[in-house]
Amino acid sequence: MSYAIIRNEKYKRENLKGIYRHNERRNKNYSNKNIDTSKSHLNYSIKEPTYSYEKEFDKIREKYNLKGQVKTVSNIVCEYIITSDKEFFESIGEKETKRYFETAYKFVCEYKNLGEQYILSAKVHLDEETPHLHLAFIPVVHTTDKKGNAIGKIACSEFWKDKDSYIQLQNAFYSYITENGFDLERGKSSSREHLSVKDYKEITNYEKSK
Repeated sequence: MSYAIIRNEKYKRENLKGIYRHNERRNKNYSNKNIDTSKSHLNYSIKEPTYSYEKEFDKIREKYNLKGQVKTVSNIVCEYIITSDKEFFESIGEKETKRYFETAYKFVCEYKNLGEQYILSAKVHLDEETPHLHLAFIPVVHTTDKKGNAIGKIACSEFWKDKDSYIQLQNAFYSYITENGFDLERGKSSSREHLSVKDYKEITNYEKSK
């Protein structure tokens, strides 16, 4: 049985240029040998950024008057990598694969009441061995100020404040994706709350080689 997989990574401002260039395929060469650039034209955006991730962040922060202290050491953007395995996508075909990622996108918009407006980019990669979605978003917490006025605050630590926050994410994603007709098992929990995209790919490649 295939699994519904969602992983999260947190980024500081200094990281945004690199993930933008990778996700949006702005580089000429890639160290990841799994990328087949002859197929990169098959990649597509569910939400395409107008600007770089840094500029998108600044514009969204200003437009929605987002509160919260943003320092050099602050994690200001999170990125989900959402996928399953190659066999699952081959079995459901192109149309259902597209619906899988569109359903995942809707899940992210709704999870923790985030809102689509805080998503920087949602890019589906079809030029690697297994289709997957990179979704970058600002971790906005909906709260109130001292006067009781509703505000949005950039607060990564609060967004992931619960000790079992990653388990909650996996449970919610599994429920959402299966309720929308995808026959998958819940993704396996990691001993680490969050798993980087690099670590995720290393682990999945190891599992395939066993």
